[in-house]
Amino acid sequence: MVTRLSALVLALSLLAGGLEARAAEEKTERFITVASTTSTENSGLFDHLLPLFTTASGIAVRVVAVGTGQAIALARNGDADLLFVHHKPSEEAFVADGFGVERFDVMYNDFVLVGPSGDPAGAGGLAEAPAALARIAAAEALFASRGDDSGTHKTELGLWRAAGVDAAAASGTWYRETGSGMGATLNAASAMDAYALTDRATWLKFANKGDLEVLVEGDRRLFNQYGIILVSAAKHPHVKSADGEAFIEWLISPAGQAAIAAYRIEGAPAFFANARMAGG
Repeated sequence: MVTRLSALVLALSLLAGGLEARAAEEKTERFITVASTTSTENSGLFDHLLPLFTTASGIAVRVVAVGTGQAIALARNGDADLLFVHHKPSEEAFVADGFGVERFDVMYNDFVLVGPSGDPAGAGGLAEAPAALARIAAAEALFASRGDDSGTHKTELGLWRAAGVDAAAASGTWYRETGSGMGATLNAASAMDAYALTDRATWLKFANKGDLEVLVEGDRRLFNQYGIILVSAAKHPHVKSADGEAFIEWLISPAGQAAIAAYRIEGAPAFFANARMAGG
């Protein structure tokens, strides 16, 4: 009995010691938190980029991947050190309001309009995305929207406005708002044989395409720029400014830009590096 009790005490002591060691290790880990979009996460870009940065700097990166609107809200609240999203007007307002230090271009790709191969609305092949959306609305063909205030959703709403369509008025009928990220919205579109707007990188990575295919691309309105901003320590003194700046400097350096350019999905480039410092 005594032997069993001693063994139990020893086991509990070892467990407690292990937990304390783990807690101490977590406290001493050097890391930054980045509020970013589901597109950078779903595309696999961060899985490619972040280990390279951590190896070069010793700084780990923790990503909170949500829609751009939610990411901005997190950064405004001081729940992230950096904001890495893709809706330039919102990013510029974030800096103008004093929540961000400076905005830097990092990379771009484009949005594409996808839909069922049968294209019931006859939207495919049109040069202008608003004209394609106008046809979808006229046909009352199913359209899956993220509906989550993300950068993609903001762009989509702008395209509906350009088409002269009040899509929100059709909510719950042919216009279906998922309130979800890009991958989940594409899954919904695939299941419903619906149209959807998506960033190209997530589309390339998406495995459940079903009968969906790219129908409209190349319109200048579909340009998709990504920017990164350090959260202001003047607003939130706990922000890890030095390590955040190190991440920005690496991303826009020739090394970081080359890493972005090297990332491909099934042989196709997912993003195009375009930081001002690219190439020196």
